[in-house]
Amino acid sequence: MNKNKKIRIAAGTAICFILAFVVSFFDLFGVLDLNAKDLLYQQPRGTSSSIKIIAIDDSDESRATLGNYGTWKRDVYARVIEALGDYPTVIALDLLMLGEIDAETDAQLVEACKKSGRIVTADYINYTAQYEKNADGSGYINYTHIDSVSEPIIADCAELGFVNVSVGDDGVMRNLKITEEYDGRTMQHFAYRTYTRYCELTGIPANTPALDSAGRMWIDYAGRPHDYEYIPITSVLDGSVDPRAFRDCIVLVGAYALGLRDEYDVPNSADQMFGVEINANIVQALMDGRSPVPANRVIAALLCSVIAAAIFFATGVLNVRTSTPLFIAVVLLWCGACFLLWQQGTIMPLIYTPIFAALAYFAELIFNYVEESLEKRRIISAFRKYVAPQVVENIAKSGNYKINLGGERKHIAVLFVDIRGFTTMSESLEPEQVVDIVNTYLNLTTNSIFANDGTLDKFVGDATMAVFNAPFDLDDYVFRAVKTAMDIVAGSAAIEEKFMAKYGKSVGFGVGVNCGDAVVGNMGCDFRMDYTAMGDTVNTAARLEANAKRGQILISSEVYERVKDRITADPIGEIPLKGKSVGVFVYSVTGMRENQ
Repeated sequence: MNKNKKIRIAAGTAICFILAFVVSFFDLFGVLDLNAKDLLYQQPRGTSSSIKIIAIDDSDESRATLGNYGTWKRDVYARVIEALGDYPTVIALDLLMLGEIDAETDAQLVEACKKSGRIVTADYINYTAQYEKNADGSGYINYTHIDSVSEPIIADCAELGFVNVSVGDDGVMRNLKITEEYDGRTMQHFAYRTYTRYCELTGIPANTPALDSAGRMWIDYAGRPHDYEYIPITSVLDGSVDPRAFRDCIVLVGAYALGLRDEYDVPNSADQMFGVEINANIVQALMDGRSPVPANRVIAALLCSVIAAAIFFATGVLNVRTSTPLFIAVVLLWCGACFLLWQQGTIMPLIYTPIFAALAYFAELIFNYVEESLEKRRIISAFRKYVAPQVVENIAKSGNYKINLGGERKHIAVLFVDIRGFTTMSESLEPEQVVDIVNTYLNLTTNSIFANDGTLDKFVGDATMAVFNAPFDLDDYVFRAVKTAMDIVAGSAAIEEKFMAKYGKSVGFGVGVNCGDAVVGNMGCDFRMDYTAMGDTVNTAARLEANAKRGQILISSEVYERVKDRITADPIGEIPLKGKSVGVFVYSVTGMRENQ
């Protein structure tokens, strides 16, 4: 990994960490996160058979027997209480019975409540906005200042609980305050008071619900709308339901019809839930000891940001085959861990970690793709200067762009070709004429090299160097080098004739070919490097070219042994080469054998 990529990954990891922390800490996608938590967390776990609902519905039977709900007198509820007798542990009237309607029937209800001794009913808190001061003297507007409490007519013979509810910004009821302080006393929510009264009457220790920083209880819904067992109020009144069915139960009596305006959006269903069902869910959550609270914001944000940053870093340093399953595993493990923590009473933000893990993963993939694309373009552009176009095309199609940076030892064939008499010729010609001759010559050598899939290594003045079998493996590379030399010599005839007619000068070439091990790779420094070959094999090829006469191709004995069945050559014998203590046996290529 190069230095620039290391810096980019480090910087990207830091940015990912900071961004994930800020967004998670300030809960910038709060509603979306709540909806995701609803889907994962709020799964039905089964309603309790000890909680039953007596439904005030709008069925034809109810209207025929009792009339429209708005005309009911309170003796209806007195008769329900009497019909249930002592079988239920608690009877909770989820009804606001404020003010007198009819003195006689109101009195019947009061008497029934006194006789039962197990009634819980609803009162209502009247909130107002009021300017108040903090301890430090600063002012603020308290929108939940309690102005008064509206109490029912049976306040003296029943336990009271307020029925005020609050919904979230998206209109969904997920939590509520279960206690309020007013006039020196602690008031309990209707569902909470129903539960605590049940515990008082049964002697069961009451669970203390966990509350969030705002004093609210988050509702862990046990059932969806209509999941709790409910009995129409008429079935209780006409005796068609045996009251023993309510033995030791908590019985909630409440509205169970859309027209009674007591229904709310809930997190576990697209259908609205009646208030009495919500209270049943709250009671069961209290009985089950399930009151999860949001996790510490700092800890949750740190977890999110650390995981997202780790995914970004891992995607940068690992390959896709490793980072992809890692990313998927992290997201699945996070969701699983969040669900388990919910079961244990902690509500973790759900979406931020998967979202930022995904953003980090795909951002790094995009970065890698762009970097690789740029690198491929750079390599392709560089290859076009050295290797044949068809080789470049094959590389681009196959996607095999990898070459070893630095050096590697490899067996190659090396070709050197040089213009004979170039110095003398250039002294007698104009510079423009010299350039014309050199360019024509270089065009011939380059085309010949590329035609045989060789790699153009470099131009050194009027000399050309080519290698075969590097940087990519090439079949039959020694023969290809020799054939390139012969193509150059064959093509030189037309060049000689052209320049003799044009400038009165002719040009000829001497070629040397050798094969053997050499060090090949990118040589140079960070800001300037060339792909080349180095070693004795290269030096020997250069010396062979230097000893070649005009129009002659000299090859080493090692080259000859590899291609002797396909060429004709005359042995020159062992000749001394500059820089070598031992002579080299040399052959002069004279032609190709037939069918080659």
